[in-house]
Amino acid sequence: MSTAAPVAPLTTQDAETLITAAHRAAEAAGVTVSVTVLDAGGHLLAFRRDDRAVLVSGETSTRKAYTALQLNAPTADLVDLVKPDGPFHSLPTALDKPLLFIAGGIPVHRDGRLIGAVGVGGGAPEQDHGFAAAALAELAVTAR
Repeated sequence: MSTAAPVAPLTTQDAETLITAAHRAAEAAGVTVSVTVLDAGGHLLAFRRDDRAVLVSGETSTRKAYTALQLNAPTADLVDLVKPDGPFHSLPTALDKPLLFIAGGIPVHRDGRLIGAVGVGGGAPEQDHGFAAAALAELAVTAR
């Protein structure tokens, strides 16, 4: 029986890196956002909302992160699956979970293992996805 080597969990320092990088990318685009980071268990690790970001962006960023974590996929890749003709059409209403199938949530992996997720809300879905991707890229750079 082989046991996999332990993988370091997402830390509060990692979460701060993700939040700062996502906000920096959004600021460069002139967009105010909320950013949520969840650990592998779906628990809130960090959250920050720009002063002028729409209030609902806090909820959407958290739900996007939760959805990306639970399905281990970027929410941008899931949007078509929940359309009326999609295979997961009933998933958003079938479960009593805060899922949100709008681009902006991305799972975070370390050594090939899921360790958390980041979600961004406040911009257009494609923008939010880009800000989350920029955050992951920054985390990859700082982890070296």
